[in-house]
Amino acid sequence: MSAVTLNDRAPDGAWPSPLLAWWTLLVFFIVAVLSYSDRLVLSLLVDPIRADLKLLDTEVALVQGLAFAMIYSVASLPFGRLADMMARRMVIVAGVIMWSLCTAACAYADGFGTLFAARIGVGIGEAAFAPAAVSMIADLFPPHRRGLAIGCLLTGMAVGSGAAIVIGGGLLEYANGGGLAALPLLGPWLGGVAPWRSVLLVLGLAGIGPVLLLLTLREPQRRRHGDEPTHLPDLKSVLAQFRLRAGVLLPLYLAVSLISAGDFAIQNWFPALLSRRFGYSPGDIAATAGTVSILIGGLGTIAGGLLSDRHAGRGGNRGRLSVAMLALLVGLGGGCIALAGSGGVAIALFAVCIFNSSIGSAVGITVLQNVVPNQMRGVGTALVSFCNVIMGLAVGTALPALLTDYLFRDPQKVGWSMSIVALTSGIAALLMLRRARNGMVPDGR
Repeated sequence: MSAVTLNDRAPDGAWPSPLLAWWTLLVFFIVAVLSYSDRLVLSLLVDPIRADLKLLDTEVALVQGLAFAMIYSVASLPFGRLADMMARRMVIVAGVIMWSLCTAACAYADGFGTLFAARIGVGIGEAAFAPAAVSMIADLFPPHRRGLAIGCLLTGMAVGSGAAIVIGGGLLEYANGGGLAALPLLGPWLGGVAPWRSVLLVLGLAGIGPVLLLLTLREPQRRRHGDEPTHLPDLKSVLAQFRLRAGVLLPLYLAVSLISAGDFAIQNWFPALLSRRFGYSPGDIAATAGTVSILIGGLGTIAGGLLSDRHAGRGGNRGRLSVAMLALLVGLGGGCIALAGSGGVAIALFAVCIFNSSIGSAVGITVLQNVVPNQMRGVGTALVSFCNVIMGLAVGTALPALLTDYLFRDPQKVGWSMSIVALTSGIAALLMLRRARNGMVPDGR
């Protein structure tokens, strides 16, 4: 495959047909759901894995977060470069195949080390998706449609977070009842393994469908707008531009990271809270928390985009950040999940927290795209991914486990651990958003 440079890109002309563009986006939506389902499904399997492999909450959290985040954050940059050099469709295909095989490999883990290694493979595969998908979307949709298209992709990721609970919970309940063992072709293969292992095997096999769909896509022609540079800026120039905007960019990146940390602290440990404290079965968790997560996460992402666009006319990016700050302030109420006296109240607080954090994240990322110079948005987007994965998935997932194991020393206190992390990160994110807003000029630029 020959390399592609910025000079090779075609100037703006006729855009691909809307049918091709939206079909590609639909396939990406499906891939995003699978990606986040495979990434977060362990949150529903915490207790079976702990019991079978004799692990602590902290060890499970390291497998959920650090194993994935450690390699994902590093691999995303070279995969972004590959997306500029090769057919992006095939970069995504290779990534889906790898993370699906490694998800299946998790089912054969015999301890912490092998499970950790398999999750590293999942992280490598998933790092290929976002850079290549966003790059293709930019060449398929004109600028006035691009925000909606990327918003739909983000909605797929939000849906995937809930789908991990719904699909994982449904499969685990089905496997516990012996249903998977009765399947015509897979039954003999799945019948002899623990239910949590069969869930991971089925999710690994599920990657076949998206791969076949990806092979139906056509690679769009790369575009270069007339005012864009014909060469990539060197590292010194990139760093100089970021230093000029550090007063706004640094608190913004910190705010997005802190929102992500609180989000993952709630998302990844909420199934354990329902199971341990309120006696919910995997099927109950899937039907309630999973459904709420899908609906509320998707609505929050869309609402964040609509509200921020509406308030952009009342102060530019400063107006957008005001929306994010209000959402986070309301979301702090949901962070008090440890005080819930019943499963229904806990689910309601979970919904409040997820809805408002989705708004905050969507607005924060939108403002970052507006503030970072156009020719450096690739680096800016990679930094968002890096911060979200390191601070969110790794730290946000690990902190509740550490508090549960070493402060409270009681698995039943996981709700208090979640609340401490969610409230602390939410307050800190509010302060960072305020600092970023105050650092902007009056028109919000």
